[in-house]
Amino acid sequence: DEVYDVILDRQENPKEGSYTNYLLSKGLDKICKKIGEEAAEVIIAAKNRNSDEVTYEAADLLYHLCVLLVEQEVTLEEVEKELRKRR
Repeated sequence: DEVYDVILDRQENPKEGSYTNYLLSKGLDKICKKIGEEAAEVIIAAKNRNSDEVTYEAADLLYHLCVLLVEQEVTLEEVEKELRKRR
């Protein structure tokens, strides 16, 4: 939740030099491209059976996914609700 909240704050209160603001300013295509890149890096780390690298790359993927959610005005609560429905 904290990472999502920071991203939301950057959207509402841009900070010079912020990578989050860079992504948001570049728009949906850039954000989606980064998600694709990070997903591929998670896959490679997993295939290499490197748990430290999986952890690192998964964090990158989750961050970029949170940027997408903010950009799309989707809350973490909405995602959690959807996951609960699938149980």
